[in-house]
Amino acid sequence: MKKSLMIASMFIGIIAFSSCSSDDGTPPVPTSTLTVNLNGVAPLPSNFVYEGWIVVNNTPISTGRFNTGSVNSTQTFTLVTADLDVATEFILSIELATGDDPAPSNTKILKGGFVANAATLSINSVVGNFANTTTPFSGSFVTDTPTDNVGGVDNGNNDRGVWFIQNMTTAGLINLPQLSAGWKYEGWAVFNTGSAPATTGKFTSANAADSSSPYSGNEPAPLFPGEDFLFNLPAGIDGIVTGLPVVISVEPDLVGDPNEPFFLKPITGTEGISNNGLSVTNNINATINGTAVR
Repeated sequence: MKKSLMIASMFIGIIAFSSCSSDDGTPPVPTSTLTVNLNGVAPLPSNFVYEGWIVVNNTPISTGRFNTGSVNSTQTFTLVTADLDVATEFILSIELATGDDPAPSNTKILKGGFVANAATLSINSVVGNFANTTTPFSGSFVTDTPTDNVGGVDNGNNDRGVWFIQNMTTAGLINLPQLSAGWKYEGWAVFNTGSAPATTGKFTSANAADSSSPYSGNEPAPLFPGEDFLFNLPAGIDGIVTGLPVVISVEPDLVGDPNEPFFLKPITGTEGISNNGLSVTNNINATINGTAVR
């Protein structure tokens, strides 16, 4: 009996030792570093974050979330080597800081495919192409205030409106680059020497009305983007657009987008200059880019 107990105790001890040895001897999962260099990618407001993704077998894997401290920055991520080695793309998206879906949002700002161990990142395929030389953008706006012209009678305050038209039936934005999903245009008149931008509304088409009219009157407006600055104006803004900068920004199509221009501001003009012409004065395709190196 004693001999049986001794054998049983030895057997249990061997099993326990074997189990502990197996646990202690499990090799760690190999990891590697991904280094992402960003140019022109400005800090986000506090309710948004950047999130990197590698694409493995057509499945996005998060590399981590962050915000930048300046327009040029370097981010490093520690990832499973087996995933990083076979990743085909790197994507940088903009996400809600809290409560977002674990998958990438539609609002992607940079993307590039790996060639050997590096990916060149650009906005072309995930935001839009503002460097198109085949069908280059041209544009203009008029100053007008149709939404307070009762009965269609002009009441003489046309210096308080901006409309992206040539006339009441013709769009003023020609060959406007098509934006990818997750982005919208937004027009702005910049009051108070640049310190007080006021929106003209968000839009995705040059040939349709924008999404809001916060300062306009109740009379019919052109079916194009634009705004009259007549009512409910922010404090300190008189609504007169004479000589003011006019900007069209590209905005994240996300809940909580702040009421100020995003840092993608490719199209600009000035009231009273060059027949109120608008042009691509900031080639964001060239200035916003990056690399991902594994």
